[in-house]
Amino acid sequence: MLKYVNTGIVFQEIPDEVTLAVNLSNCPIKCPDCHSSYLWEDIGEELTSEVIDQWVKKLGTDITCISFMGGDSDPGSVDRLACYIHQTYPEYKVGWYSGRQKLSIEVNKEHFDFIKLGPYKSQLGGLKEKTTNQKLYKKTEKGEFVDITSRFWKK
Repeated sequence: MLKYVNTGIVFQEIPDEVTLAVNLSNCPIKCPDCHSSYLWEDIGEELTSEVIDQWVKKLGTDITCISFMGGDSDPGSVDRLACYIHQTYPEYKVGWYSGRQKLSIEVNKEHFDFIKLGPYKSQLGGLKEKTTNQKLYKKTEKGEFVDITSRFWKK
């Protein structure tokens, strides 16, 4: 079961999108130096399609994307909710920030518009650092995923 702890409207996680970031708990990766270590615990409220419906009703056109931040303890549920959003609210893009190196076999990447892969390694930095091991991919019109990590780097 997926649980969310909180949400926030963010502008930096997904380029060119106003994103509702959904912080999911029970993270099994537990990256050293994690800035959200409180998400390691199994806390929060159950995340269901009904909860998503409430957010969409409340936020409407104030957001353009919904992104799951974590959820690696239950990738199948993340996938099902992403599919639900695409089918029910096609006007929204869907993102997922996973701490895994590879996408789980339980996930159909076609249910997502953006996927970030890679654990946080403080010595390499996050997406804003050119040395990062993390990668953010965007789905193209042809359905292929291209690396857009460099969009985070200052020129």
